[in-house]
Amino acid sequence: MKSRTLITGGIAALALALGAFALLSSPDGSSAAAERTDAPKAPRITVQVGELRRMTLHRYVDGYGVVEPAPATPQRPAAAAAVAAPVSGVVTQVAIAAGERVKRGQLLMELNSSTMTESYAEQEVTRLKRLYAEHNASLKALQSAQAQLALLRVTAPLSGTLVSVNVKPGAAVDASTVLAEVIDVDRLVVRTDIPEADASQLAPGEPLQVLGATPISTTLAYVSPTVSANDGTVMAWGSLPAKSGLRPGQYVHLRVVTKTEPNALAAPSESVIGNIVGGRSVLSIVRGSEAIRVPVEAGLREGGWVAVTGPGLRAGTRVVTAGAYGLPDRTAIQIVDPLSGQAASPLSTDGPNE
Repeated sequence: MKSRTLITGGIAALALALGAFALLSSPDGSSAAAERTDAPKAPRITVQVGELRRMTLHRYVDGYGVVEPAPATPQRPAAAAAVAAPVSGVVTQVAIAAGERVKRGQLLMELNSSTMTESYAEQEVTRLKRLYAEHNASLKALQSAQAQLALLRVTAPLSGTLVSVNVKPGAAVDASTVLAEVIDVDRLVVRTDIPEADASQLAPGEPLQVLGATPISTTLAYVSPTVSANDGTVMAWGSLPAKSGLRPGQYVHLRVVTKTEPNALAAPSESVIGNIVGGRSVLSIVRGSEAIRVPVEAGLREGGWVAVTGPGLRAGTRVVTAGAYGLPDRTAIQIVDPLSGQAASPLSTDGPNE
């Protein structure tokens, strides 16, 4: 009798246990108790993303310069000249006005010296030419008369534009008087003074850009081998193309290209965070709904882009831009559209392999 009672009690206890299990189980077979005890998921960090791209990047030395007439070279004379009086005397005629184009050797002014007038010197040359042709005067006498006349006639030393005329008829002049100035405005250079720290990157032949509404491209023609003791700069200049539209004395912003890296893999500059891993930079790569931190080497920077090299990187790789600073590794992220501020569509898995 007693054993039958124990068996009946065991069966009842087993039935109660099975009933409790059925109550705690959900229709799909999962445990309701487990659902109630699940910890809440960590919130996702809101970020914006960009993509790595292939592009050509440059390294520059920026500065300012002044447009000037071209200096003399072994091949050509200087593009500007100050016209001085050959002798002391009085200006009798100014044959041309400022702003006019002149050719080399063209008459600009006439003078009378204290010993001879221009008209008398011209008559003397004419007379001696006739006598020399008749074999009644020496060549030396004719050449002396021509030299006297040349001293009383001021001519253009080069072809160009007469940019200034500093005297009028009746003005007394001497050998120190600057009568006029001529500039060949088709032969101009831009001269710049680069700080010594940047000058080591400069060399003749490197691309030079004059920035402005219409940028002008040329090359460095000369880099001084010396440093100015006054301000610690190195002088350099590059020739400007003819008809550049620039004027002598104009102040311009310029840029020298010291390095070009074609087909560089570049990241948006805000995505590259420096001095994170052993002093190296990092990118946060988008992989599914996570941001995975990858160490990279940062290179040239230009126009909001940075050349990067690192494991698994390729053009089209998505990287965190806004929100990248201080983002921990393997962080759950929510990508938003920068224009609408709304959550963007899920992105495909991207980034380096684990």
